[in-house]
Order: sequence, then structure tokens, then C-alpha cells
Amino acid sequence: MMEDNERLLQNFFSEVASTPVADNGFTNRVMQRLPQRVNWFTHLWNIFCVTVFMVLFVVFRGWESLMAQFVVMMRTLMAYVMMPEPLNINLSVLLSVVCGLLLVAVIELMYSDKLKISDL
Repeated sequence: MMEDNERLLQNFFSEVASTPVADNGFTNRVMQRLPQRVNWFTHLWNIFCVTVFMVLFVVFRGWESLMAQFVVMMRTLMAYVMMPEPLNINLSVLLSVVCGLLLVAVIELMYSDKLKISDL
């Protein structure tokens, strides 16, 4: 019953949507008068922010901080790899993460165009 109603509604609206509305060119005139979407201030602001970031990165020697963090990360990774006993992973945390990821995946599938809720 719901599928029949859905099909009827789709047919009705597809026929209505394909018929043009007589507006004596009003829509075309409005579309021509709309401002262009190019916002020069946004481009200038982006260039300014990137330039400031690069200058501050050089002034404060950001590469040294990045290298220090990289070394700490590699040492920590090597300590975990070389550890004789297995890692103590809390199973409830692991289960929570897996369930959360599955929930996000299911919600994304439900709202995607590839899988309709009516298909379930």
C-alpha cells in the first residue's frame, strides 16, 4: 500500500516538475541580477591567514617542535612494539568503540542515497 502511494506521488510530482511555470521571464531576470558568488574578501583573508601562519612558523621555528613530537611518537611506538607482555586493552572500551563505529556506519547507510530506508 505504501509503495503504491509512493509511486503515485512520484509520478504526480515528476509530471508537475517538468512543466514550466509561465512567469514572463521573471526568473531569468532575477537570476541575471543576482551578485556573482566570488567574494574577493574571502580570498584575501585566506591569503593573509596562510601568510601569517607561514611567517609565525618560521619565526618560532615550528619545525623543531614538529621534529620533537615525531621523535616522541616514534619512541612511544617502539616501546609498545618491544613490550614483552601484551598490551592491556580494556575490553569494554574496545567494545564501545566498535559499537560506536558500527552505529555511525549504519546511520550513514540509512541516510545515503544508495540504501533507502524503505528497502530495509
